[in-house]
This record gives sequence, structure tokens and C-alpha cells, in this order.
Amino acid sequence: MRKVIIAGNWKMYKTQAETQEFLQGFLDTITETADDREIVLCVPFTDLATLSRNLHGTRIQVGAQNVHWEEAGAYTGEISPPMLTELNVRYVVIGHSERRQYFGETDATVNLRLKAAQKHGLTPILCVGETKQQRDAGETEALIQQQLEQALVGVDQQRLVIAYEPIWAIGTGDTCESKEANRIIGLIRSQLTNPNVTIQYGGSVKPGNVDEIMAQPEIDGALVGGASLEPQDFARIVNYQ
Repeated sequence: MRKVIIAGNWKMYKTQAETQEFLQGFLDTITETADDREIVLCVPFTDLATLSRNLHGTRIQVGAQNVHWEEAGAYTGEISPPMLTELNVRYVVIGHSERRQYFGETDATVNLRLKAAQKHGLTPILCVGETKQQRDAGETEALIQQQLEQALVGVDQQRLVIAYEPIWAIGTGDTCESKEANRIIGLIRSQLTNPNVTIQYGGSVKPGNVDEIMAQPEIDGALVGGASLEPQDFARIVNYQ
């Protein structure tokens, strides 16, 4: 049985005070949300403790945006798995296109992070996707297959979430047509040994398009960027029809 997971990725937004304000406007909006939907907030490291304190006893899971593959060491600026689990973090985004583009993330380091996360009981959300140039060149399928083959070596697919995020649709307002997103996610599923892996769509998911996206049979959830920053917008997405 595939679990529906709606995750917000706040990227580098919101102070602790702004996080408190968000929760005040959000928690009341999900009291009637269907029980079969998992809600996750993937927030900056400085907000994790605030979320952990305030979400105890709620149905929202705490997520981080990255994790290192070592438990400790001379890795200035990095965060280890035990540092996350101590704060009741349950999910962690790994291999987001912004990490790949700006911070040198590779399929090899993604693989190390995935295995480290799982070793410590974290459920990784693995991001894969193509650029506009790669799509126009007809390289989408081959690229995603390569990303999966290299990233998933030694990874337990029973404890994994995958997010298909076409890079050309992230933060641009251009959403991948829902049937095309469904096709690519079906392709991703065909590459897996566990067909019940939750596979999300990410890339300009908004209140106005979430119903159509979630109506697609292969799509099990959404990884939401900008629209997860506003309580009412994210609530509408979580409560899709």
C-alpha cells in the first residue's frame, strides 16, 4: 500500500518566530484532513527544535533539508544524522536540485547520504529530475534512470520516498503537465524493486493545480516549495480534493 505524503520544503525561509506564526495559522486547518495523508515540514536547521517542541502530539512530521553521511567529524557547516534524530526529525530531503546545482552534490554523495539517513532511522526523500536543456534534448528518461541507478545502490527501498522534480518547473511557475508527470513517475516506479515506494511530484505545486496532480494514478504526494510557506495555501494543498 503506497502512502500519500505531502511535504513542504521551506528552503532558506523562516526564522523561529516566523515558524511559530506559521504553526498558529496552520494547525487548525488540518483537523479534518484525511487520516491516510502524511504531512511533513522540511525546514531550515535552525527551525527544527521549534517544530519539534510545537508539533508533539500533532500529526505533522518534522523533516530536514540535508544530512551528512558521517556521524561526526571535521565537516564544517554539515549536520549529522544523530543531530537530527535527537530533534525527532523523521524525514530528510536528499539530492534536491539546488544542492546539486549550487553545492556540488553528486549521485555518489546522494547515495552516501541516503544510506546514512536510513542507518539512523530517518526516511529520505530522494529528489530526481531534469533541466530544461536535458528535456529538450530528449535526455529525461536516461538521466533519471542514471540518477536512480547510482543513488539507490545499497539503499533499502522499504524506507524510501522519491520526489520527481523537473528542475525547469521549480520556482518558475511552470508546472509539468500532470499526465506527463504521471508518465515519468510511472517510469521511475518501473525502475524500483519495491513498487510501493511513495513517489511525489514537486515543481510549482499550488492550490490551483494540486487536485489535478493528485488525481493521477502514479502520483502519491507532493513536495511543495513556495506554496508551503503560507499556512492557507499549504492547507489547501494538504486538503486536496
